[in-house]
Amino acid sequence: MKRIHEYKKLFGIQTEIDLKDLKKKYRNLVKQWHPDKFQDGDPLQQEAEMQSRKIIDGYHFLVSMAPETKEKNLPDYTQTITNSAIADYQHKGLLLEITFTDGATYEYFGITKPVYQKMVNAGNLNRFAKRSIYPKYTYRKSKRILQES
Repeated sequence: MKRIHEYKKLFGIQTEIDLKDLKKKYRNLVKQWHPDKFQDGDPLQQEAEMQSRKIIDGYHFLVSMAPETKEKNLPDYTQTITNSAIADYQHKGLLLEITFTDGATYEYFGITKPVYQKMVNAGNLNRFAKRSIYPKYTYRKSKRILQES
């Protein structure tokens, strides 16, 4: 959740993510912080490189969570959570990353330790996730894929 708020703050987004508005703000920030804008030896050159990386990461992160993106990817997401079992999962802070047997990986935000503990202790991991995780938490598709060994 902290990451979401941090990126929303960077782009000045108060409410729901609008792709058109996000793209416009992204372009303005890239123009402002592009490393080529600063000459060698300029004290802001190193900061500009860090800021531009942060802007690019934030843009891609927020695009993956935008309602338009989620709507476009809803059939694939529904297919995954309906027909694939959980192959692996990791919990760190308030982030739960679930990798499915079809190779897709999704990140779920705001998962507290007690909710995670209930999931781990549930008799049926997939049933618990279908009832208590998928419909209730903000998610995005992660770029990681299941590694076949």
